[in-house]
Amino acid sequence: MSEPSAVAAPVDSTGASPDSTPSAGSPPSPAAYHLRRLRRLRRARFGAVCLALLLVVLAALVTALCTGDIALPPGDVAATLLGGGDAGTHFVVIELRLPRALLGLLVGLCFGLSGAVFQALLRNPLASPDVIGVGSGAAAAAVLASVVYGVSGLALSGTALAGALATAAGIYLLAWRRGVGGQRLVLIGIGVGAGLSSVVSYLMTRSEVTEAQNAFVWLAGSLNGRSWPQFWPLLGAAAVLVPLAVAAARSLPALQLGDGTAAGLGARVERDRLGLLGCATALAGVATAAAGPVGFVAFVCPPIARRLLPGHGAALLPSALAGAALVQWADIAAQHMLPHTQLPVGIVTSVVGAPYLLWLLARANRVGQGG
Repeated sequence: MSEPSAVAAPVDSTGASPDSTPSAGSPPSPAAYHLRRLRRLRRARFGAVCLALLLVVLAALVTALCTGDIALPPGDVAATLLGGGDAGTHFVVIELRLPRALLGLLVGLCFGLSGAVFQALLRNPLASPDVIGVGSGAAAAAVLASVVYGVSGLALSGTALAGALATAAGIYLLAWRRGVGGQRLVLIGIGVGAGLSSVVSYLMTRSEVTEAQNAFVWLAGSLNGRSWPQFWPLLGAAAVLVPLAVAAARSLPALQLGDGTAAGLGARVERDRLGLLGCATALAGVATAAAGPVGFVAFVCPPIARRLLPGHGAALLPSALAGAALVQWADIAAQHMLPHTQLPVGIVTSVVGAPYLLWLLARANRVGQGG
């Protein structure tokens, strides 16, 4: 009688038998362990960068509250913020320095977050609201209302916001061709911005000297003379727009893969893109309404954040913190760089941003890319 033949053990699609499958209590494979380790390192780096940027922001805030024509030690500033201090210190810190410093931080945060959304969504380093015409729309509306109709105060800020939103809507419609391409929107935005800048120049040449001077200070982007009446509306708007932008950004990773791939992944491409553009435009608009078109903040801060965090996508939170730090330190420099002269903060940020724009254009031309 012959012996029964051995039965071959079943083999799965990977070539391993069931007996070789690791049990629930077995150690993870080297690949899985390495992947988890990389994720932990990415989260740790993200947290470290955000913490470092937050410390830079806090250092800028403390410096802004302590320095000025009347230098104050940090202990007196802290006592005043906690409800103590004499009347003179209270007036200097609470009424003069604190609203301006907080407004600068909030303006930078809104610009930084807006620029990060624009550049990530359109996949173009030139796609920031001040480059593609949104800031020019706010400026044209504000100068028209101020010079021609004598509008001022909160009404002027509302006019600037309406101008930014209307310009963004016009650029979006002009760029629509069964969808909106990033490069087409950027090019159309640059052209619209140039046209609106010529409108501003015309209005400035036809206005009185005093009106033109006031308009020029606003156009440069300035925190001079800003106080609590300008801060509270911006805080209320940011409290609504920042969470909306963060919620809308959940679709951003899919949209960055391209319209076809995003649609295949289940994203509603045009609706999601329009929502993100609306939030980013509104953030830039309210910041412009509060402090004028502070140049190059939305343009420069997202690349800084992405270089600090390579491979982290849009880096929205680091971009917002970098914007807050840049505007606040630039305003400190604008106040104290020249004796007895307070410059508009936009002049200092332009000194930082203009060379970067020239470098970016030269680099794009050298490698044969359009941005």
